[in-house]
Amino acid sequence: MTSQHQLASGTGTPTLYFVPSIRSLYVVKGGEGEEGSSECQEGAMAAVFLPGNLQDEATCSVCLEYFKDPVSIECGHNFCRACIAKSWKSLDGDFPCPQCREVTQYKNFRPNRQLANMAEIISQFILRGVKGLEEDGMCEKHKEALKLYCKDDRKTICVVCDRSREHRPHAVVPVEEASQEYKEQIQTRLDFLKKERQELLEFKTQDDKKSQDLLKTIEIERQKVISEFEGLRQFLYEQEQLLLGQLDKMEKGITRRQNENITELSKEISLLNKLITDLEEKLQEPVLEFLKDVTGALVRSDDLKCQLPIAVSSDMKGHISNFSLKTVVLKGALKKFKDNLRDELGKGEKDMSP
Repeated sequence: MTSQHQLASGTGTPTLYFVPSIRSLYVVKGGEGEEGSSECQEGAMAAVFLPGNLQDEATCSVCLEYFKDPVSIECGHNFCRACIAKSWKSLDGDFPCPQCREVTQYKNFRPNRQLANMAEIISQFILRGVKGLEEDGMCEKHKEALKLYCKDDRKTICVVCDRSREHRPHAVVPVEEASQEYKEQIQTRLDFLKKERQELLEFKTQDDKKSQDLLKTIEIERQKVISEFEGLRQFLYEQEQLLLGQLDKMEKGITRRQNENITELSKEISLLNKLITDLEEKLQEPVLEFLKDVTGALVRSDDLKCQLPIAVSSDMKGHISNFSLKTVVLKGALKKFKDNLRDELGKGEKDMSP
C-alpha cells in the first residue's frame, strides 16, 4: 500500500482502485449512459464504507476537512493553503510543520493539483453516499438505522447517537411516536385551517351576495336620481318657456302698438302736411283770389283736430315692471332651492367616503 507520506507529498502514485468500488468515484464525477448510472448507484452505496486511510489522505490535518487548494511544504506534508498560511502567520524565522514539527527556514508552498483533484472527487463521492444513506434511513455518522427522534434538535438519530453525550440529556422518542405526535399536531392545525378557510369562504359568499344586493340598490337609486333631475329639468324648462313666452307676448304687444301708432300718426301727419301745403299756397295767391275762399280755408283748418295715440311706454311699462318682479322672485327662489338642495344632499357625504 502506498505510504501516507508518499501519497500526501505527491511523490507516489495514488492508486485509487485498491477500494473495491473506487472506480465509481470517477463515474460519479462524469459517468454517462446506463452503465454509468449503475456504477453511480454502486458508488453511492460504497461511499460510506471508504477505507479510513483513503479519507485521511484527502483530509487536512489542521482543519480536519477535505483539502481546499492543497499545497506541499518542504517535509512533504500537505495542508490547505489557508490553513498553513494561518498557522505560520505570526512566525518570522523557523516554520515548523504542524504535523511532524520538522522546521524549515522558508515559506515554500507547492500546489498539489493531483491531491486537490482526489479530495474533490472523494468529497463529492462521500456527499452522494451520505445522501443515499439519508434516503435509506441510515445515520451518516454511525451507519445505524434512524429509529429515534430528538425533540431538542428536531432531527432523527440512531441508537448510538442516543447514547452519545450530545443527545444524552435530550428528550428522545421512537420515530413512530414522534411521527404520530406531529401528525396529530399537523392534523389539528389542518382542521383549524380548513375551518378558517370554510369560514372565509362562507363570509366571501355572504359578502358577495350583500355586495350584489347593495349594487342593485345603488343602481335603483341612480335611476331615481336621473328621473328626479330629468323631471326637475323638465319643470324648469316649462317654467323657462312660460316666462320667455310672457316676454315674447309683451314684445309682440309693444311691436303691434308701435306699428298701430306709426300708422295713425302717419295718417294724421299726412293730413296736416296737405292742410299746411294748402294754407301755404293760399297765402301765395293774389289778393282777390285769396279772399274768394279764405273763410273756407279757415274752417277746414279749424275742423282738423289731431288726436295723439296711446303711447307705447305708458301702456306696457306696468307689464314690464310686473315681470321684473317675477325675475327677482325667480332668482331668490332658485338660490334658496340650490342652497337647500346642496345642504340636504350633502348630509352624510363624509360618512360615505371610502
